[in-house]
Amino acid sequence: MRSSVTRTRKMSNSYNDIPIGIRLLQSLSRHCPRFHARKELCYKMSIILLTFAGYACYHMSRKPISVVKSVLHYNCSDTQPHAGIDCGYAPFDGPDSKSLFGMLDSAFLFSYAIAMFVSGFVAERVSLRYFLSMGMIMTGVFTYLFGVARTSNIHSLSYFIFVQIFAGIFQTTGWPGVVTLVGRWFGKEKRGLIFGIWNSHTSIGNILGTLIAAHYVETDWALSFVVPGIIIGAVGFVLFLFLVDQPEIVGCHPQHSAQERRIISNESDADNDDDEEQARRSEAFNAQSFYAVPQTDQVSFRSPVTERTPILAGQSSRDRPVAHGRPISLKDALHIPGVVEFSLCLFFTKLVSYTFMYWLPLYIQSSSTLGPELSADLSTLFDVGGILGAIAAGYLSDLTGMSATVCTVMLFFASPILLLYQQYGALSVTISVLLLIIVGIFVNGPYALITTSVSAELGQHSSLEGNANALATVTAIIDGTGSIGAAVGPLLAGLISSHGWENVFYMLIVADIIAMILLMRLVIKECLTLRRSTTRIRIE
Repeated sequence: MRSSVTRTRKMSNSYNDIPIGIRLLQSLSRHCPRFHARKELCYKMSIILLTFAGYACYHMSRKPISVVKSVLHYNCSDTQPHAGIDCGYAPFDGPDSKSLFGMLDSAFLFSYAIAMFVSGFVAERVSLRYFLSMGMIMTGVFTYLFGVARTSNIHSLSYFIFVQIFAGIFQTTGWPGVVTLVGRWFGKEKRGLIFGIWNSHTSIGNILGTLIAAHYVETDWALSFVVPGIIIGAVGFVLFLFLVDQPEIVGCHPQHSAQERRIISNESDADNDDDEEQARRSEAFNAQSFYAVPQTDQVSFRSPVTERTPILAGQSSRDRPVAHGRPISLKDALHIPGVVEFSLCLFFTKLVSYTFMYWLPLYIQSSSTLGPELSADLSTLFDVGGILGAIAAGYLSDLTGMSATVCTVMLFFASPILLLYQQYGALSVTISVLLLIIVGIFVNGPYALITTSVSAELGQHSSLEGNANALATVTAIIDGTGSIGAAVGPLLAGLISSHGWENVFYMLIVADIIAMILLMRLVIKECLTLRRSTTRIRIE
């Protein structure tokens, strides 16, 4: 039995090897009892910080294009250009600039949406440390190449589209990777609030990307891309050095819900005839007692043994390890209750969010007297509201257990608020600031909840029988479908805005209404369940 466990650990470490940086920290902390006492917490904090910084960088590298649009097509006939700004940059200096910008956005977002479905399947089968670090470094390369176009005097539309396509492909490594990592390391308790706070990396990244790009946009817009490209590449290398993508390889175990513990415990009771295995596990229990969760043969860190401690020697539980398992197919994932509804809902909510993300700075500049830098700075308030909305949606989801209902209520209020911003946002800076924050709360709240807590919940649905590897596939399906909407929104905005910005807002309002309707079946199910029970439930 010991040789079997040794072989399992060796195979695990050869595939998901301990990062070099972690090995160095382990050697330095060898004589630090405080670290060993809080080892689990330290690793969890590292996962939170590294995934937060990593995905914030992914979004940071997406934002420069929305800021730089205003100088790629600068109308020098209406006003004098600022110092260092030319009258546009070919091929975007012509009357068809909005259509060309729409093509750039679509090249990135459609490649992102298509590659996302493949990325989820790949993420299940490779080490997420290599997957994320490679994706971040290559994303940095293509972000850098966009800025190099100015210093190299490149004016080919094909070049810009090529860069955007491959940037979109490598960006897909981010979301399935980080959500799967957090899902592996953290249990389901208070998941909505944890993911709501953690998901602020999206808005933080948008804000950082906007501020960095705005700082250089009026002097040298090439640096608006070069600097974020270097930053994301550097952070990707840090992830390669320190990211632990499996709790088991450092002797830790993720938390699990009470339901999962009951399932595993019941299996254990049926297979309690292995005295040697029980004795071996008893020694491990007495040495480590952080969790009371029965696990696979790789590691066993649980509470001390009592006469009611289940014996986990059965084949069934070993065949279904929590952190591993058979990757599921696309067809199997679509049969999980709620995946289709939330995927289609995310299509429309992400359409609205990404239209703001890619066109808001240009809209503010065209509807006011503000310059490119101030317009970009003001647009960050939408992301500030997004942070508040994500936290509020996560908290309400935890409090009520009704994720679909929370999304529907926020979408209901989003539509009239969008109309208010279109009508009165340009009256004064104060009104614009207030409305932008409120719009961010109600537009980004449902989007954040679906892409994080809901995706993680569905990816660990009871029908998957503990197969946590399915999380990457479910996340990729939901976010991939949403990413198609994210590609369609900016494209339509580029085409419709030439006939008036008010038409763009009407499109966004209709999208929110459709998203709300798509969740009605799940809302009815939640309300009926609430009537039958006063206990908190989760969508299944």
